[in-house]
Amino acid sequence: MYVVKSPLSDTDLRTVSEALQGALVDLVDLSLVAKQVHWNVVGPRFRSVHLQLDEVVDVARTHSDTVAERASALGVSPDGRASTVAAGSGISPVPAGWVKDSDAVGALVAALGAVITRMRERVAATGDPDPVSQDIFIGITADLEKHHWMFQAENA
Repeated sequence: MYVVKSPLSDTDLRTVSEALQGALVDLVDLSLVAKQVHWNVVGPRFRSVHLQLDEVVDVARTHSDTVAERASALGVSPDGRASTVAAGSGISPVPAGWVKDSDAVGALVAALGAVITRMRERVAATGDPDPVSQDIFIGITADLEKHHWMFQAENA
């Protein structure tokens, strides 16, 4: 059932909707991974890492809403259900239990790196079919790369 009619052709819509859905999944999982690590981080840098993790959660949640609303605006129903996120995320799972601050930083460097790689693929894929969605992906990528840099600097 299509409630909203997309201005894109069917071929372009397929490309863009796959990119939006993939981004939604990655961003929802990034927020969950960062929050899981946030709750379990320990060590001498606890406070600074703990607060930095919440910044990533906020950015991922804000961008996931933007992505989902863009999909809706194009007539595509976004799917952020837990089973969908678990099946489609590009982020490796984090271990359960307490996480030493340096390991927490390493986990976020890896998670952000994985999402950034996939986000850059989406930037490339959506340039011709939908520059509006591409612009959203560019902004998301810029924000994630800033956090990626900051977490890498933590363990330098």
